[in-house]
Amino acid sequence: MRWIYVVSAQRLKQILIIVTAILLTAGIGYAERDTIAAFSGGNQAPQAIYKVDTKEKKIALTFDISWGETRTVPILDILKEKNVTKATLFLSSPWSQRHPEIVKRIKEDGFEIGSHGHKHDNYSKYSDEEIRSQIGKADTILTEMTGKKPNLIRMPNGDFDKRVLQIAGGMGYSVIQWDTDSKDWMNPGTETIINNVLSKAHPGDIILMHASDSCKETHLALPVIIDKLRQQGYEFVTVSELITGTDVKSKEIH
Repeated sequence: MRWIYVVSAQRLKQILIIVTAILLTAGIGYAERDTIAAFSGGNQAPQAIYKVDTKEKKIALTFDISWGETRTVPILDILKEKNVTKATLFLSSPWSQRHPEIVKRIKEDGFEIGSHGHKHDNYSKYSDEEIRSQIGKADTILTEMTGKKPNLIRMPNGDFDKRVLQIAGGMGYSVIQWDTDSKDWMNPGTETIINNVLSKAHPGDIILMHASDSCKETHLALPVIIDKLRQQGYEFVTVSELITGTDVKSKEIH
């Protein structure tokens, strides 16, 4: 005997609505996979955070420090003079050990401290064990020196691959990159550094600068950058404040 199923137009419409809703939900989930992966620690491909998607004029100044003793204090002085109380400094652990008094000043000034690893090298060329060792050494040193375990890391030279991201994530770190590069590390001239930042800065931006001795013009460009960004209505926040409760924009590494 044959069974004949008759579906009314109304029932068919209901089925189509349900199917459409399922597909839409799946599409939204795919579109937001970067945000989910950045915080869930699930099975998604590992992520590095470059910026956040926000209309609020909030911006994060970040400084990498791995070498020297003459540039960091002038930059800290400028931040204090300009009443910038929130910024994120990524510290190399060997540098921190050589300059405990500057680390103490950074902490007392209230700035956020992130890890810049131990050996300043490209970790993507290391074995899993050595990657874990380098991140772990820095973690131990910075925690002992500051009294607080860092949870943000910027890899030396901004270098990483999928393994580095997975290992860092497994050790409780968010890998932080940048969306605007001041290119102060090239020493291209004060005006060029200023323009590199101001021409690209945007709400939710993470700006890369340096406070190492190899960058000889950052302290000259910084006051103008701060003043101009303030004139444009920007508020300076730490990276942690920037990425909390916002749509993180990250890049997936396969």
